[in-house]
Amino acid sequence: MSITPVLQITGLTGGYSLNKPVLHDIALQVQPGEMVGLIGLNGAGKSTTMKHILGLMSPHKGEIRVNDKTRISDPEGYHGALSFVPESPLLYEEMTVREHVEFTARAYGVERSDYESRSIQLAKLFRMEDKMDTLSSHLSKGMKQKVMIMCAFVARPALYVIDEPFLGLDPLGIRSLLDFMMDLKKSGASILLSSHILSTIENYCDRFIVLHQGKVISSGTLDEMTAAAGSPGQSLEQLFYELVQGGQ
Repeated sequence: MSITPVLQITGLTGGYSLNKPVLHDIALQVQPGEMVGLIGLNGAGKSTTMKHILGLMSPHKGEIRVNDKTRISDPEGYHGALSFVPESPLLYEEMTVREHVEFTARAYGVERSDYESRSIQLAKLFRMEDKMDTLSSHLSKGMKQKVMIMCAFVARPALYVIDEPFLGLDPLGIRSLLDFMMDLKKSGASILLSSHILSTIENYCDRFIVLHQGKVISSGTLDEMTAAAGSPGQSLEQLFYELVQGGQ
């Protein structure tokens, strides 16, 4: 019996201009309970891929399914099944941390009791307990990033799309985030994670997808990719360097 992927992208071609697509025939999957690392140089198409998943951009060709739903066939079901952490925090300046988290929980239909227990857990995990009633305009960049992460994780969707979450986080924040993502994964959640810090994500992701110039040039577990490249035993960083240098 086959398992339906939480995220399935088939033949995705897209970008900002019909005449000059950024993505070329992208195909990828994220299975239930799987963390997949999406890696590539700046301009490789990682953020563009995520924007298509979020519905901020419409594909020129191809299809994106989340929990076997498309944005056209079931927009509410599609968007309700995913949560997003952007690279740069975007908050309402005149709302407190607590108000941001509660607002997000209500948008996802989280029960009050679940919201309360989760917000306490997240505030403790990211050491934000004394900042819950602080306006976002008074927070540091790292703290704003923590608020974005807390908002994404107060809901429990099937898929988390996370773009460069470690920027601005202190070492304890990075470790807390990684440990929490592992707990979510164990509970059955799926995560698509984009990061340039390859040495950090190497031991956490189940599989990796390497984007280069808008195309998938390698995918699989680290062992599978190094074997395919004829360089078994290499680190993710070494493999990535060889792949993109060879694809220049």
